[in-house]
Amino acid sequence: MPDIIKLLPDAVANQIAAGEVIQRPASVVKELMENAIDAGASTIKVLIKEAGRASIQIIDDGQGMSETDARMAFERHATSKIAKAEDLFSISTKGFRGEALASIAAVAQVELKTCTRNGDIGTRIQINGSHVECQEPVACAQGSTFTVNNLFYNIPARRKFLKANTTEFKHIVSEFTRIALVAPELKLVLIHNGEIVYDLPGGNLKNRITGVVGKVSGSRIFDIQVDTPVVKLKGYIGKPEFARKRSGEQYFFANNRYMRHPYFHRAIMDAYSNLLPPETVPSYFIYFSVNPDELDVNIHPTKTEIKFENEQAIWPILMASVKEALGKFNVVPSIDFDQEGNLDIPVPQSGGEVKMPTVHVDQHYNPFKPQHGFESTSKPIKGWEDFYTKPKDKPAASTVEMASRIGGKPESETKASIFKEEDLVSDQFFQVKNRYILTNVKSGLMMIDQRRAHVRILYERYLHNLETRIGLSQKLLFPEILNLDSEDKYLVEEISEELNALGFDVKKGSDGEFEVHAVPGDLLVSNVATDVLQSMVSIAGQSKDLVKNVLHEKMAASLAGYSAIGYGKAMNNQEMQDIVDQLFACKSPSFTPDGKIVVSILSNEDLIQRFS
Repeated sequence: MPDIIKLLPDAVANQIAAGEVIQRPASVVKELMENAIDAGASTIKVLIKEAGRASIQIIDDGQGMSETDARMAFERHATSKIAKAEDLFSISTKGFRGEALASIAAVAQVELKTCTRNGDIGTRIQINGSHVECQEPVACAQGSTFTVNNLFYNIPARRKFLKANTTEFKHIVSEFTRIALVAPELKLVLIHNGEIVYDLPGGNLKNRITGVVGKVSGSRIFDIQVDTPVVKLKGYIGKPEFARKRSGEQYFFANNRYMRHPYFHRAIMDAYSNLLPPETVPSYFIYFSVNPDELDVNIHPTKTEIKFENEQAIWPILMASVKEALGKFNVVPSIDFDQEGNLDIPVPQSGGEVKMPTVHVDQHYNPFKPQHGFESTSKPIKGWEDFYTKPKDKPAASTVEMASRIGGKPESETKASIFKEEDLVSDQFFQVKNRYILTNVKSGLMMIDQRRAHVRILYERYLHNLETRIGLSQKLLFPEILNLDSEDKYLVEEISEELNALGFDVKKGSDGEFEVHAVPGDLLVSNVATDVLQSMVSIAGQSKDLVKNVLHEKMAASLAGYSAIGYGKAMNNQEMQDIVDQLFACKSPSFTPDGKIVVSILSNEDLIQRFS
């Protein structure tokens, strides 16, 4: 039998390795920025074109490389960070694996220009698909400039499976911000297609968080700092009232490495127990410092999971630290006895006369006199006989037409319709507790939840607007500023057509911030425009991998919830008639978009039985 096992050519082996290290343009940004930090850079510039498909350029002012080191850096398993296996257990640098540059050069066209500190001349290397095409002296600034063009140009199948530019750039922003948050002392710049996305000066951690997350974040966070023999913790946590429904501002770092840690996240959530709005997640930026030999950084380049030797001991320290910080900054409301005007307690004066309190009573008051009693206010109710007359056999034409559809099925086929085909709605309505609309039907008494009915009406209206791209708007007197981080800004651009179809008019200002100029005509409270848009962006972020119609349903449901009338609104008969007519014009009048009952019927049999 002939031998069949052979060594792979270096070019093929490098492409296979690249598949593990370089998954998308963001991977290139991460690896090269980490190398720049390890090189002692004080300024790093990241220039991106077409979300990294066309070009990625990383410019740093670090120590640079000699001619020999520049060439060796592109060899597999070549590194200056470790020399023996034991070094893996005391890693303090980031780019220690020695395979990133080789992997990048295997799947892209790479140029490196580098010059050491105080060097007279630098080195330029050009590599295409692992093949060195050029190495020559060049005049260049101190540090290193990596230019990566046409990523995956030699692997068309891999390039084809890259996501849309907005998605790919979102991943780049994510990697950039993670690195920015562990290196607040560095000046970092991110430019995409010639537009400055981030220009972060070096400074302290709180300023860096504010620069990364948003201008208003500084007032929404407070610090946490704990020093124990097991672990040192520092960072910032967010105030509960500013928690968001979408994750994105939750950061853990272990020895200045970004990590995901569901176990510690649970500790944070337990510390915030009973303080958060429903289904929200607080912001946190927490840095763990432990001995390197007690940390498994899981050296695979694409993984962010990190294991601690003493996780069970760290968990209660973390939870108690967050609780202490929440208490220290008076997150839980308390009675303030120092405020003026809370209590008016008279202070006895020495020498003053103490008098018994007196109560004045009108001895001549007679509650049964007409001018004082019920006789003067009680008036006979006119027309009470109408309550006992037989309802009209023929309701208003519009209602009859709409009521003929009440056998329609809701979204969930498992929910049976509560109506009968022969039911006809009366044109006389009665409102109970400014919450429910009651009306007579042939089969009994129909009860409608007025808010849920309006939610269903608006939901189907917004879905129609999204399909037809026609939505009514109301202009705002003064534009509202929409505060978003860079990731969310690109989501706004991604769903701009949907926002326009719903009736929003969102424009980008000269300073890069988005301004809200108009909102949907049905939005009853215009000053919640930014809250509504935050919800839309959150939905877009959570639904980026879903089909378009699912995104539309989620957006329509969210906007309907904001725009629908609330409980407590009194309505006249015509307003109730309009709600009922519009409800029964819906495809699924029985249930809200999230499956809650809109209409219930108390049957004639039940009514009779209640009085039997």
